[in-house]
Amino acid sequence: MTYALFKLLHLIGLVLLVGNVTVTSVWKVFADRTGQPAVAAFATRMVIVTDWFLTLGGVALLAVGGYGMTTVAGVPIFSTRWLAVSQALFAVAGVIWLGILVPTQAAQQRIVRTFPADLQELPADYRRLSARWITWGVIATLPLLAAMYLMITRR
Repeated sequence: MTYALFKLLHLIGLVLLVGNVTVTSVWKVFADRTGQPAVAAFATRMVIVTDWFLTLGGVALLAVGGYGMTTVAGVPIFSTRWLAVSQALFAVAGVIWLGILVPTQAAQQRIVRTFPADLQELPADYRRLSARWITWGVIATLPLLAAMYLMITRR
């Protein structure tokens, strides 16, 4: 593969990853704010689906494209400061996602599966998990944005 093709894969991965985590958080917050259990349940299921395809797909394309570019260009990935820092930021976001966000989403999914058909408002435990999810989701997005800045500026 050529450098340009790896770069394209890397940029597509960036768009998928950052786009999904940003858009998903916005529509999940608004879905939960409706207070309608059916809407919240649907949003919770779709967060998990989009994470599997868009977030993980974006991560895979970022890795293939990024490591492909550095290999083709002969750039050392751990001794080039901005690349090393970017990878560390990416890892921080991944640890938060795997350690906090995925378990929180799984807990929310277990709760929505038990919603009775006549439920009128979201239970407190679901709302508490939603607050945790959005808080840590924003925190996990910040290192991704910082890594994107480093990618663009190469500082």
